[in-house]
Amino acid sequence: MLAFTFPGQGSQRPGMGRPWTEHESWDLVEEASDVSGRDVGRLLLDADADELKDTRNAQLTTFVSSLMVLDAVERLGVEPSFCAGHSLGEYTALTATGALGFDDGVRLVVERAAAMHEAGQSNPGTMSAILGLDDELVEVACRRADSDVWVANFNAPGQIVIAGSAEGVARAVEIAKELGAKKAMPLPVSGAFHTPFMTPARERLREAIASAQPRDTEVPIVSNVDAIAHDHGDEWASLLSAQLSSPVRWKQCLLTLADLGVTGFAELGPGGVLTGMVKRTIEGSRTISVATPDELDKFIEWVNNAAPTGLQQHEGEHLFAVERLVVSPASGVFSPFTTIQQGDRISIGQTLGMIGDTPVVSVFEGILQSFIAVDGERVTLRQPIAWLRTI
Repeated sequence: MLAFTFPGQGSQRPGMGRPWTEHESWDLVEEASDVSGRDVGRLLLDADADELKDTRNAQLTTFVSSLMVLDAVERLGVEPSFCAGHSLGEYTALTATGALGFDDGVRLVVERAAAMHEAGQSNPGTMSAILGLDDELVEVACRRADSDVWVANFNAPGQIVIAGSAEGVARAVEIAKELGAKKAMPLPVSGAFHTPFMTPARERLREAIASAQPRDTEVPIVSNVDAIAHDHGDEWASLLSAQLSSPVRWKQCLLTLADLGVTGFAELGPGGVLTGMVKRTIEGSRTISVATPDELDKFIEWVNNAAPTGLQQHEGEHLFAVERLVVSPASGVFSPFTTIQQGDRISIGQTLGMIGDTPVVSVFEGILQSFIAVDGERVTLRQPIAWLRTI
């Protein structure tokens, strides 16, 4: 089985959008700008490291970047068995599986980032990574500090993040080193995320999450809060609210995915931090990180090397990396061209049908295996319309 994982805040880097400007998936950036009222394209292309460190910029750009990678991967016809995301990445996972619509996902991320930014200013705090110490001993260090400091992220064996007041974190770091920690690394963040310091953000975001009304999904998402796979939309309002002030149990999420039979982990988005965590946590796992269009060929080869495991069944057939999905360019009622039949050779740029007045154009060459959407069906943006086998 294959899991898609999505990175959180901290994975952003200057210029991370440049490789995507000529790719079809760049359209998502323009949509995100319209929904958010922010110039996401400028942030992805021209913002420097200091500007991107701002929580409000870091979360939005990481979210959109990850969804660009996902969009490109979906065009290859590859689908996961499970999804999971680290902190912010959980919102990406929900949008990737359809639990949240794209517009709702963008609005929620903007609101979440603003709420966390304000909470960080109201309750100043910091975070530090503790390396080379068991989970239990890190928790002991936090308790012995006798201050406002807690475990914020269980990332991987020997890789824990603590957060709280500057004094509390400093004291816990001292104790952790006394207990055998190999290293402590301060993190460049603007608040003590995933601790009680974020309670004001949780209260602000709760109503926004509920109004988004997350939907049920076919692909389950493993939650940061309880490390359990969820596919019922009505469970996510409380989970996302709790996530803000609860530790991210990422190591436990990875172990859950492994217990569910996942052997391949594909990190979609900027950076490659989650891939390293998988390697530290799941022995014998297959991993890959995809951040740019140039890495899509590597991804295809990686998937092919494991076929047929890791790919969901679709229309009674496995979608391998030698196949491609044509996705909807708009929302509306689909009308296929009756002159195009199963088995026809489709060329790049050929129109397969219409969604209202918008043509459905194939960006791939291949043999039409079948239409996924039927005549008269109301489809949403980027919903699969047809699938081709490459020539």
